[in-house]
Amino acid sequence: MDFALTQEHELIREMAYKFGQNEVLPGLAERDREHTSDATMLEKMAEAGILGMSIPEKFHGSNTDYISLGIVCEELERADTTARVVMSVHSGLHCMTILQWGTDEQKERWLPALAKGDRWGAFGLTEPNAGSDASSLRTTATKDGDSYILNGEKTWISLADYAHQFLVIARLANSDLKSPFAAFIVDRNTPGFSSRAIKGKLGVRAGNTGQIFFENMRVPAENMLGEEGDGFKVAMSALDHGRYTVAAGAVGIITACLDASVKYANDRTVQGEAIGKKQLVQQMIASMARGRDIGRLLYYQVGWMKNVGLRHTREVSMAKWTNCEAAFDAANKAVEIHGAYGFSDEFPVERYFRNSRGAMIYEGTHEIHTIMQGEYALGYRSDKPIARNLPTYPFE
Repeated sequence: MDFALTQEHELIREMAYKFGQNEVLPGLAERDREHTSDATMLEKMAEAGILGMSIPEKFHGSNTDYISLGIVCEELERADTTARVVMSVHSGLHCMTILQWGTDEQKERWLPALAKGDRWGAFGLTEPNAGSDASSLRTTATKDGDSYILNGEKTWISLADYAHQFLVIARLANSDLKSPFAAFIVDRNTPGFSSRAIKGKLGVRAGNTGQIFFENMRVPAENMLGEEGDGFKVAMSALDHGRYTVAAGAVGIITACLDASVKYANDRTVQGEAIGKKQLVQQMIASMARGRDIGRLLYYQVGWMKNVGLRHTREVSMAKWTNCEAAFDAANKAVEIHGAYGFSDEFPVERYFRNSRGAMIYEGTHEIHTIMQGEYALGYRSDKPIARNLPTYPFE
């Protein structure tokens, strides 16, 4: 069993790290403080080729494996969560779901522009009254000739004001199917579509989050991913991809907390001695290092499973659950190590603390993943191979 990363992986890590330091961090403190997002960030990521991660070359993607996508997410979140969120919704939830569920025509139609960054994609599942209980969706899709009429709203949508297209899950009106849901690719320029930003967030303040609305919006039937009744499967597949990027990104927060805390612990002295010499500080530093290393192994495992085409719903849930808890714990300890300074935005650990809390809610709450893992361990839940798997790596 070889745990070594390839030279390509190491080069990708270096590229993503430099991008985070040079393109994400400048001006970030002001944007975070003022709750403003930088739309040019998406353009910069497109220019760097980041938005085409793990998309086959025939669709103008980078042709890199799925572990590479995780590495990029880790390094982007090491700079700031807002940059990783772009990868989660555009590459994970949107592009990889099209890659998995799209017909040949749909993939040819949408993926090249998405891979090149000419278009940006997002995901619409959560509603005001349907979060963890996705089966309670109220957004409806009513068949009308060769199209569907969508009505409803989605909330907590990343890139709500920027994305050109959205993968939307809706309830099929007047359907007698056991699972009456369908998935659609929706263009924001379609009449009846509108969006509105959400303000006053605890964290991820420099990122765009909002609501999207559908009012008698006509969507061609050819924009459906899968078939009628496949919507819930499509949504759960998308969450597997999104959870992978979140799990990898959480390792980036842990690493950032470790970097900041090691520097502060070596620089800060008490009675002439660096506080890093104190055993209680060392315990907190050691805990961060443990979380980073375990977290990497967990998401590397999932990336490998994606590469070889294995279903990984249990494993990616474990990685997301474990890594996000470890990230919040690391951020909490980093604030403690910094003392009063950790309570101020003069140091970045205050931002890490706020951002890491959100990851324990989105892409499945802490409680949802706890229940899932308990059911797997007890034998109440098991996974079967799904009809449409991601293409394995190397891509053919």
